[in-house]
Amino acid sequence: MNLKIAVCIKPVPDPNFYDQITIHPVKKTITRQGIPTIINPVDKNALEAALQLREQVGGTVTVLTMAPPNGEESLRELLAMGADDACLLTDRAFAGADTLATSYTLAQGLKKLGNFDLVFTGTESADGATSQVPSQLAQWLGVAHLWNVSELQLQEQALRAKMKIENGYIEYAVKLPALIAVTRDLNTPRFTSIMGVMKAKKKPLTVYTVNDLDVEMDKLGLKGSPTQPGGIFAPSLGRKGERLTGDIDEIIDQLLIKLRAAGLNVEAADACQERR
Repeated sequence: MNLKIAVCIKPVPDPNFYDQITIHPVKKTITRQGIPTIINPVDKNALEAALQLREQVGGTVTVLTMAPPNGEESLRELLAMGADDACLLTDRAFAGADTLATSYTLAQGLKKLGNFDLVFTGTESADGATSQVPSQLAQWLGVAHLWNVSELQLQEQALRAKMKIENGYIEYAVKLPALIAVTRDLNTPRFTSIMGVMKAKKKPLTVYTVNDLDVEMDKLGLKGSPTQPGGIFAPSLGRKGERLTGDIDEIIDQLLIKLRAAGLNVEAADACQERR
């Protein structure tokens, strides 16, 4: 049994540069220029799950992302891990998308590539962490889906999966085609090798723009995003300072007066300290 598997991944801002991320004051979108990106960590677990299934039953693994042109770097890294081919959806029309517009665009990209038996994603992204895209994507594709999957096993034409919940897990049997959103507990992603990097350079990587997809323009990007941010402002982090003068006893007396005025029960604090 050969499976046609797709893995949707997302380049996210490198956590080491979170302090440099800003919000556009008018568009209210994240300004990513100059911020290095990495592959969303749990997306590598999704790819590992796909590669293991391919090794078990045969087939192909395609990685797909919606990203700016530099998303090709992330796709090449996953090709080096072992994916067979890749597809980059990139166009200014896709910019500013919320989860609904993102999932719609990904769905149209997958439909353009053909019918897949399985689609893997990570449970959530490191930047947005909404966990909404997997279920929305499955809805657009019209396939069954499971979220937060920590164990997975293929049995004939169905998958047996364990979905983590707050106090344990639920076990499901899912018929294909299906979409599975995985957790980092599912597996340990393999490392890339020098040979893998060399092979990745020769593997096919397709780039689709909005003109290549069968899409409704009012469902794309910022225009197609029903989720819109409200007011955005930077809170003041400054602190008021006051200089106390006098000798030590006078400064202590002034400090106690101000602490009491602020509502602190200084006498109770002293009593607790004495009991210790």
